[in-house]
Amino acid sequence: MDLVCRAGEDAPISRVGDAAAAGTWRLGDLTVNRIGLGAMRLTGDAAFGLGGPSDRGRAIRVLRRAVELGVNHIDTAAFYFSSLRSANELINTALRPYPDDLIIATKVWPGRDSSGEWWWATPAQLRGQVEENLRQLGRDHLDLVNLRLPRRRVDSVGEHFEVLAGLRDAGLIRHLGISNATAGHLAEARSIAPVVCVQNAYGIGAPAEAHALLRVCGEQGVAFVPFFSIAGEGREVDAAAAEDDVRVRAVARAHGATAAQVRLAWALHQGPHVLVIPGTGDPDHLIENVAAGSLRLTDEELVRLSAPVPEDE
Repeated sequence: MDLVCRAGEDAPISRVGDAAAAGTWRLGDLTVNRIGLGAMRLTGDAAFGLGGPSDRGRAIRVLRRAVELGVNHIDTAAFYFSSLRSANELINTALRPYPDDLIIATKVWPGRDSSGEWWWATPAQLRGQVEENLRQLGRDHLDLVNLRLPRRRVDSVGEHFEVLAGLRDAGLIRHLGISNATAGHLAEARSIAPVVCVQNAYGIGAPAEAHALLRVCGEQGVAFVPFFSIAGEGREVDAAAAEDDVRVRAVARAHGATAAQVRLAWALHQGPHVLVIPGTGDPDHLIENVAAGSLRLTDEELVRLSAPVPEDE
C-alpha cells in the first residue's frame, strides 16, 4: 500500500488503503479495524433523505469490496430500508456465509412498519426487534446490539437495557452498546450489563459535551463510534455542505486528500477507542473512506481543526 503523504508533499494519499491501517480496537472479546462501514446509505431510503431505492448490484459490490479492503465492522438496522431495499437483506445476500472476523452491529428501540411509519418499542417488544434482525441477517445470534435512544430527552434506559441484558444472557446477543446517549445513560447501562460502545453523533465542530463523553468512554475502555463524522450532526444527506470549512479544505490540500478524508482522520485521531463507520453506496467513496485511515494529521493541524470556527468563516 502506498504511504500517506505528509503536509507539503505533492502526491496524494493512497487511493486504495486497508482498513487495518488505522489500527484495531476490541469490542468485548471481538477485535475490529477502526474503520468500518455504515449501511444506511446502501438502501437509498427516502426517509433519510436519500432520494429513493439504490442500485442493488452496486450496493452488493460495495459490501463485498469493503470486506476485501479489511472492513470487519458493519453497522446496520432493521429500520434501514426503502421501498425496494433492505440493508440487512443486502448484507445477507452479499456476505453470507459471513467471514469469521466480521462484526455486524445493529440497533433496536426505534422501528418502522411496512409503510415506513416510525414507532418506538416498549421493553416487551425489544425481543421481537432482535429476532427480526436475526431473521433478516440469517444469524443465530447478533454480534452487537445498540440501544438507540430517541432524540427527545430520555431520563432512564434501565427497563429497555435490562431486557437486552437478558437476551445477552440467553445467547441471542453477544455484546451491548448504547446510541444517542449521555454520560448518565452510559453509567446507568453499565450498572446493568457490560457496555462495549457508545454510538453518537460526533465530528469536527462537535459541542463540548460530546468531547467530554468521548473522553469518558476512553477512560472506561468503551469504544466511541461516531456517526455523521463526515456530514456533521443532523446532516445525513448533504455531506458536501460540511466541506465549506476553509480549515478542512486547507488541510486536505496539504495532504492531497479530500475534505471527507480529513474529517474521518480527525475523528480517528481523537483516541484509539474511536471507531468510524462512514456510510456510502458508492464504490469510489468507499475506497476513499478506507484510505482515510492512513492519513496522519500533524499536531498543529489537529489543534487548528479542533478550534472554534472563526466568525468570519
